[in-house]
Amino acid sequence: MSIFSKLITLLRGTAHETGQKAVDANALRILDQEMRDAGAQLTRSREELTKLMAQSKLAQQKIDARAGKMAEYTRYIEGALAKGDESLAHDVATKLAALESEDAGDKASKTALDQSVVTLKATIQKTENQLRGMRQQIDTVKATDAVQKAQAAIAARHSGASSKMGSALESLERIKARQAETSARIESAEELESSSGDGDLNRRLAAAGLMEGESNAAAVLARFKKPAQLGHDSASGTAPLIGQVRDVQQVPRSDS
Repeated sequence: MSIFSKLITLLRGTAHETGQKAVDANALRILDQEMRDAGAQLTRSREELTKLMAQSKLAQQKIDARAGKMAEYTRYIEGALAKGDESLAHDVATKLAALESEDAGDKASKTALDQSVVTLKATIQKTENQLRGMRQQIDTVKATDAVQKAQAAIAARHSGASSKMGSALESLERIKARQAETSARIESAEELESSSGDGDLNRRLAAAGLMEGESNAAAVLARFKKPAQLGHDSASGTAPLIGQVRDVQQVPRSDS
C-alpha cells in the first residue's frame, strides 16, 4: 500500500472517529430530531389514511348509486320480458351488463382500499405505540442524563474542594517545616556563638560563684554588714587596753 493510500485511509478513519464523537456528544439532540421526523411521518401517514378512507367512502357511494340503477334495469328487463318484448329486454340487459362490469371493478377497488385502510390503521397504531414508548424512554434518558450531569458537577466541585484543601494542608506543612528549620538554625547559631566565645565559660564560672563582678542581694547585704562587724570588734578590744593604761598610771613612782 502506498503512502498516499495510507494517508487517505488515515483521513477516512479520522473523519469517522470525529463524526462518531460528534454523534455521541449530541446523541440526545439527534434523538429528539429523529423523534420529530418520526412524528412528522406519522402525521403524513394519518393524512394518507384520511385520503384512503375518503376514497373508500366515495367508492361505496358510487357502488350504492349503481346498485340502484342496476335494480332499475332489472325491473325493466323483467317488464319487457313480461310483455314479450325480447328486443327491449336485450337492450336493457346490455346496459345492465355494463353496469355489473363496472360494479365488479369498483367493488374490487373498494375492497383494496378497505384493506389498505385496515393495514395503514394498524401501522399507525403500532407507530403511535412505539413513539409513545420511545418518548417515555427518552424522558427517562434525559432525566438520567440530567442527574448524572448534576452528580458529575457535584463530584467535580468536591474534587476541587478536596484538591484545594490538600494544597492548603501542603502549604501549611511547608510553612511549619520552614519555621522549624529557621528555629533550628537560630539555636545552632547561638550554640556556635557560645562554644566559640567566652559565653559558656562565663556561665560555668557564674554557676560556681567564682565570677567576679556579679552583683546580687546577698553580696550587697554582706558588703554592708562587714564594716559594722569590724567596728564592733574594734570597740570591744579597746576597753581593756584603756583600763590597763589607767592601772599603769596609778603605780607609784619610786624616786631614784
